[in-house]
Amino acid sequence: MGKIIGIIPARWSSTRFPGKPLESIAGKPLIQHVWQRCLGASKLDGVIVATDDMRIAETAFGFGAEVAITASRHQSGTDRIAQVAARLGRDVSHVINIQGDEPTIAPALIDRLASALKRDRNLRMVTAATILRDPAEIQNPNCVKVVLAKDGSALYFSRSVIPHPSGVAAASSGVVYHRHQGIYGYERRFLAQYVRWKPTPYEQAERLEQLRALEHGVRIRVLVTEYLSLGVDTPEDVPRVEELLLAGYGSDVLV
Repeated sequence: MGKIIGIIPARWSSTRFPGKPLESIAGKPLIQHVWQRCLGASKLDGVIVATDDMRIAETAFGFGAEVAITASRHQSGTDRIAQVAARLGRDVSHVINIQGDEPTIAPALIDRLASALKRDRNLRMVTAATILRDPAEIQNPNCVKVVLAKDGSALYFSRSVIPHPSGVAAASSGVVYHRHQGIYGYERRFLAQYVRWKPTPYEQAERLEQLRALEHGVRIRVLVTEYLSLGVDTPEDVPRVEELLLAGYGSDVLV
């Protein structure tokens, strides 16, 4: 087993929130909060900010981060981190994709993904989910749901309600709904293959790129946690996240 590197993709352009990575939250740029959470993970052998924007790069250099400049053509964070991963030395066996807009990510969750990759040499991809209890969130198409097999592998991800309740029996069946969290760990060689595959039909229908791996028969391990990392999607999210950060939300939680 080689090194595990955390990579944080960050781009300037965002339809709902341009310049989001440099938005000041609790006195620091958003991207710095994410980077510091990654530094709190004990099982990462390094953390890299991956961006195509020099404003983000210069800010990240300023607070001490290692930065990788990537192409501007990338359509997803996965493509961006794959470019960085391809440049890493052969001693790096795995990478973890930490979303650049989730400043409340728990270091312990990052460590759980890293541990899962270290334990299972056949595991090519791992992610996380939390239990959904709010009926409104279960119905919300912006809340991505995942159905799990008994061994903890993903059966399917969807914006729809899955499993779909059918009649009285469903209410008493003990079905648990899970919300997917957008953090991923990859075997580096698999990541290089994954981004070469063309987008698949279910992926395009749901707008969920992880379905590309399932459609190719790849097992995705899902780690279930009670902890929910909250992201910054729009300017309206800033005050809520700032309050959580000032309270230390998730910085030392066990997951």
